[in-house]
Amino acid sequence: MKIFLTGANGFIGSKLVTELINAGHQVRGLTRSDKGTRELVAAGAEAYRGDLEDLNSLRDGIAGCDGVIHTAFDHNFVNYVANCQKDQRAIEAIGKELEGSSRPFVLTSTTLFGEAVAGQCADENIFNDKHSNPRVISEITAESLVERGVKVALVRLSQIHDTYRQGLVTFLIDLARKTGRSAYIEKGVNCWSAAHVSDTVHLFRLALEKQVSGARYHASAEEGVSVRAIAETIGQRFNLPVVALSENDAHAHFGWLGAFVSKDMIASSEKTKQRLDWHPTGPKLLADILACEDIPDKP
Repeated sequence: MKIFLTGANGFIGSKLVTELINAGHQVRGLTRSDKGTRELVAAGAEAYRGDLEDLNSLRDGIAGCDGVIHTAFDHNFVNYVANCQKDQRAIEAIGKELEGSSRPFVLTSTTLFGEAVAGQCADENIFNDKHSNPRVISEITAESLVERGVKVALVRLSQIHDTYRQGLVTFLIDLARKTGRSAYIEKGVNCWSAAHVSDTVHLFRLALEKQVSGARYHASAEEGVSVRAIAETIGQRFNLPVVALSENDAHAHFGWLGAFVSKDMIASSEKTKQRLDWHPTGPKLLADILACEDIPDKP
């Protein structure tokens, strides 16, 4: 198949380009820059200049393609609500272009929306459309597309990692290096699920090839890694003291991250493994933190 891929130069997308091409697919990758164009061509993909906010460019990019994978998302959490709304508009525009065809559309979400109740283990069969996280609008839009006959599947992400990036853990590492201490909240018994990026891109490809409309899959190789263990491993890697903070002190230390650090974000992938024969084999989260690259602080 020829696949239109958004986020083709991103952390997941750039590796997904290789995964798809190695499996015999062709890739048309959305990019905004000359550098991104060069990277895509070097990887063997077709580069297509456009932007998530230019909805006409998305519609034109889909032309002549057999399916779409949407991995692009603006992770500037300062403008998180606006970025979720931007994602919703992009999903709607892509879905409208695919409506009336049998072309598959795989888009990206988060395991949070598989929680029947906040903090419970997320399940692929659950969609909590009342979740407080504003990105829920993306899954609500996906649901509406399924009802209109679009062949939509969702890959829900946990903490996706390698030695360069580790999801929200990357922000914890940056904060620890900036403040000179690696912190967790009090007992630190809450846990986060995680998956290596190599397993994640394989999951995206399987979801595309399976073409089951309305399916939800969880990129969760580890159901839960304790936030305390994450903080201790960051401390070990960067030779920083590890401290337990009270909830009052944590608010000042973590800022916007506090909303995540204090919560359980665990997710099962048992149904995903059964339905797609997906068997993650990549390194574990703590191993990647220990081996993570020592990226210099930005000036």
